[in-house]
Amino acid sequence: MSVSGMKKQLHKASQLLNERLMGAEGTKMDEDFLRMEKSVAVIHTLLLELLSKTTEFLQPNPAYRAKLSMLNTMSRIRGQGRSTGYPQTESMLGDCMLQYGQELGAASEFGGALTGVGDALQQVAQARDTLDVHVKRTFIDPLQDLNNTELKEIRFQLKKMNGRRLDFDYKKRRKGKVPVEEVRQAWDKFTSSKELAERSMFILLQNDVDRLSHLAAMVTALLDFHRNAHRILLGLHGNLQARWVSIGSTPITPETDVITRLTAASNKPGRRFRSKKIRVRSEHNGSIGFYHQPSITSAASSVAGEQVTVLPSRPGSPVSSYADSKLVLDQPCCRAMYSFHPNHEGELGFSEGDIIVLTCQVDANWYEGSLGGRSGLFPVSYVDVLVPLPLP
Repeated sequence: MSVSGMKKQLHKASQLLNERLMGAEGTKMDEDFLRMEKSVAVIHTLLLELLSKTTEFLQPNPAYRAKLSMLNTMSRIRGQGRSTGYPQTESMLGDCMLQYGQELGAASEFGGALTGVGDALQQVAQARDTLDVHVKRTFIDPLQDLNNTELKEIRFQLKKMNGRRLDFDYKKRRKGKVPVEEVRQAWDKFTSSKELAERSMFILLQNDVDRLSHLAAMVTALLDFHRNAHRILLGLHGNLQARWVSIGSTPITPETDVITRLTAASNKPGRRFRSKKIRVRSEHNGSIGFYHQPSITSAASSVAGEQVTVLPSRPGSPVSSYADSKLVLDQPCCRAMYSFHPNHEGELGFSEGDIIVLTCQVDANWYEGSLGGRSGLFPVSYVDVLVPLPLP
């Protein structure tokens, strides 16, 4: 810094101390200028806090934000174009559900439901990633650019104007010791800086309506995200309700309230544990029989020329009306634990206690069988298998 420049800085500091400590009066700005200066200061503070709060809204975890910023900085330093995305909470929860849903397998109702919910949460996470990108491009970046260009230039002009005002006031206060020409030059520089700063602030405040488009763009992005999330979760809700209906004991229409749906499914009589039948071969004649437990005494009869084992009905079982009868178990069959009323064509209806001949297992939830000359599909959860289907 030159000697003249250092002297000017000393003069400005002297004038500032006189104004702060001694009560010296400096040149007063007009009301319009002061009002615009105050509005610009509010906008500057607003942008700093608004940008910070918007980032926290999109990425609420500060530790992940710091890690993400560090990784992206390192990628730029290394010349890598790839950037790391913020780990959405929906994605992390969805990963957990998918992992354990796959471990439980498709045969588990809960496992299948977990997999479905996990997939839906992954889709919600992707929608939130899209929200982050849109809000950054249409809201954060334009406001950040405004803060780094126009507002930065206005702050610089105001600082320069204030310095020239102090220089002019110092020289005016030392009138007689400072040449009149220097005082006039200081005044010209001050008024020129004031006019430039005033014009810049006026343009910024006049274009205030332009910021409405940025705000509207952010609201549009939020609305799109919530629409997509609503659509995804509504489909998931329908799939879960379909699972409830498929295992429930009461026909449920789409108009039924969700609480009624869940209550109807959860009030279904619970299945009792039944020990598996053991298939054995007679040591004497090689015949095949089944029994539930060693305490049950089996009787033998001949069916189609083959000796098979027959079981008495168990006391307290759903077929109590057949307590004195014998059940011949010579082919795959099952006993109905609950009455089933078909809702669609191709389903087989039956009453509690009926013995149904099994034809095949369609999937984890449905059997195909025949009863009284009729055949069709029926739920696995409604029957207790007496003689299982042969392994494929």
